[in-house]
Amino acid sequence: MDCARKMKPNLSPMFAALIAAAGLATTAQAQVKGNIEAGEGKVAMCIGCHGIMDYKTNFPEVYRVPKIAGQNPKYIEAVLGEYKKGTRKHPSMRGIAGSLSEQDIADVAAYYTALGEVKGAPELPAPRAASTDVAALLQKGACVSCHGDNFNKPIDPSYPKIAGQYPDYLYAALKAYKDDSHATWGRGNPIMAGMAKQFSNAELKAISYYIGALPGEVRTVPQGRFR
Repeated sequence: MDCARKMKPNLSPMFAALIAAAGLATTAQAQVKGNIEAGEGKVAMCIGCHGIMDYKTNFPEVYRVPKIAGQNPKYIEAVLGEYKKGTRKHPSMRGIAGSLSEQDIADVAAYYTALGEVKGAPELPAPRAASTDVAALLQKGACVSCHGDNFNKPIDPSYPKIAGQYPDYLYAALKAYKDDSHATWGRGNPIMAGMAKQFSNAELKAISYYIGALPGEVRTVPQGRFR
């Protein structure tokens, strides 16, 4: 059996309530429509990291910055909004997001989603099955309950596609959810915090490296730094 494809959701009542609340919050946000062409002119501060293959940050540890081309636009909007509010903590991202209006954020999100689209791209190959140990971890975390089939079809547009994401980034992100008490790094998300705190760092790493090796739609598209 393909563990990535067939794994059944196993949400606790607490997780289900948190997800429902998150969905209501997303619905309540002001609907601002992004413009791809406008977004292209607003990404100068983004391409220095996200437009370079395998670019690494060194804060709070060394890891590759995430692939964002082809990501869900509502997720990109949500992330930039969290940095802007400070619920996601990262000095450079906080500074960039803080300089953007809601329209700017929507435009940037629309641009990066379109940047990753490949017309006529073949269907992704079937993912490899997880090992017994990793499959048990994924089942415990109920990961597919939010991130969807093969971790590439989230149940809510404000949730990310994570299949094929850089595994070192996924690992760093999960640790940030696990401990958000620091002034300059960490992520304040009750759903993800509740999930991540169930696991040791070694288990989070195993989850990250399995999901990161799966076929996915997100990618890094090299971009010139001068526009």
